[in-house]
Amino acid sequence: AVLATAALVALAPLAVLNDRADLDLLEPELRRWLPYLLGIAFLGFLDDALGQGAAVATSRGWRGHWRALRAGSLSTGAIKAIGALALAAYVVSGRGLESWRYVADVALLILATNLFNLLDLRPGRAEKGLTLLGVGLCLGAWTLAPIELLGIFAGPVLVGAWLTLGERAMLGDTGSNLIGAIAGIWLLTILGEDARLVALGIVLALTIYGELRSISAAIDSVPPLRWLDSLGRA
Repeated sequence: AVLATAALVALAPLAVLNDRADLDLLEPELRRWLPYLLGIAFLGFLDDALGQGAAVATSRGWRGHWRALRAGSLSTGAIKAIGALALAAYVVSGRGLESWRYVADVALLILATNLFNLLDLRPGRAEKGLTLLGVGLCLGAWTLAPIELLGIFAGPVLVGAWLTLGERAMLGDTGSNLIGAIAGIWLLTILGEDARLVALGIVLALTIYGELRSISAAIDSVPPLRWLDSLGRA
């Protein structure tokens, strides 16, 4: 989590230097998404730092946050969800979309960010998921645009995978939500409008399944997925 946060915080002075000195240090498209990436990392860090204990364990997930709100308690996870929604609404608003496509893109970004948090129940799973998504997008679109856009995060993600697979560190909400944010940005920037709607349906279905059932159990029930999930783990 500290590694992921440090990597993102380092981008802030780079962005300032890029604008003030008229340098081309960051991809223009990346600068558009930088507030979301930094904000998600900060909100995840708050959840990691303040969201501890048994009471918080019962308020995890969308259903858990809703139960906590009905009980008059605002969990750190709920604060993170509200903040992420506001950030997503802000960064997507600059894309000039029709109203319903705007709502769909905001939903895709939010749900992708959250999905990788649901995936991060075993070491290295979120990083592997992001890697598979990146490879799939590059091959499907036959372009290196995903790497060109967010390749700056490849180093921290690979180091994070090495640390988590060796059980030397944990991603926490900081790292897993950041990885999910990268995945969501990839989907929004690489896919066309119709493909994004398909992606939204898939991500929504996986999110609902993760809320109601066990993603880990589903992975363990499929031998190739079980092998990939355990690959590299100490």
